[in-house]
Amino acid sequence: MTTETVARPARASNPRALAQVAMEGGIWVLADRRAGTVGQPLGIVERLGLPYRLVPVYWRSAARIPWPWPTLAGLNEESRHGIAPPWPSLVLSAGRRSAPVARWLRGRGAKLVHCNYPDFAPTAFDLLVVGRHDNPHEAKNVFPILGACHRISPRTLAQAREEWAEFASLPSPRIALLVGGPVRSEGLDPAVVIRLAGQVKGLGGSVLASTSRRTGSLAGGALAGALEGTPHRLYRYGEHGRNPYAGMLAWADAIVVTADSVSMLSETLMAPAPVYLADPGGLPKRHQRFADSLVAAGQARWLAPELTPFERASLDETARVATEIRARGLI
Repeated sequence: MTTETVARPARASNPRALAQVAMEGGIWVLADRRAGTVGQPLGIVERLGLPYRLVPVYWRSAARIPWPWPTLAGLNEESRHGIAPPWPSLVLSAGRRSAPVARWLRGRGAKLVHCNYPDFAPTAFDLLVVGRHDNPHEAKNVFPILGACHRISPRTLAQAREEWAEFASLPSPRIALLVGGPVRSEGLDPAVVIRLAGQVKGLGGSVLASTSRRTGSLAGGALAGALEGTPHRLYRYGEHGRNPYAGMLAWADAIVVTADSVSMLSETLMAPAPVYLADPGGLPKRHQRFADSLVAAGQARWLAPELTPFERASLDETARVATEIRARGLI
């Protein structure tokens, strides 16, 4: 379950959550279609362990405008019909486009927790959860974290280890190879995955490999070919059947991950295994800052011809955010 393959939000959440919302207002999660965006507030609310309503927010062209005031103008007609009383007591949101919608709900009495720094009116939010790599301003309502919130948790990993017990039959050490891709591109250069696969095959007994939406079919095919003859399990984005991503995190003895996805890197750091960062061939400045911050914090190392084992503690920033929400009395 990579951040990029989380299912799109359902049009209605579970009956228990909806009933609780109807009675008390409750918690709303503004659910953008983009998996990496919606995964941040969903990860937080799942750690809070409280009923919530998933509110789909689907956009029209007006959402491209950086609205400086509270408004629903960026929502399509269907989503605007879903924004109706009883109003929530707490709204969890993420991303630039959701910020004006959250502020509009603040005018109906909601407290706001927002992931990422908004374009306008940062003081309108009760808590802003911002990655340190984005150089957030210091303020009482700004809560810096290392990376981004997500839906991988200790419980997720424990369940995945049981669900994917078949990975125990692969030779140790099991090296997870998690491949992303450029943010806006036709996909990753196949030569990059061939190089990475060749390096990873020589590091352990078997490979647990996964691609993402941004990897592309050409690179995915190249990876499949490069892993032939090596004990491995490859999951290519979009293939039918269960996604073993969480199982790979749970069973890996070491993890090699391309440093081009803040979401995937943040998820990876929940696993207890050593994490090694692979440069896919030039990183944007923001991703480079994030990768360097992980190395500085002792959470990761850059991939080298030989893997030097090192100790690190699992990084659970999502749980820390949930604790902060409770400590501030926002629920």
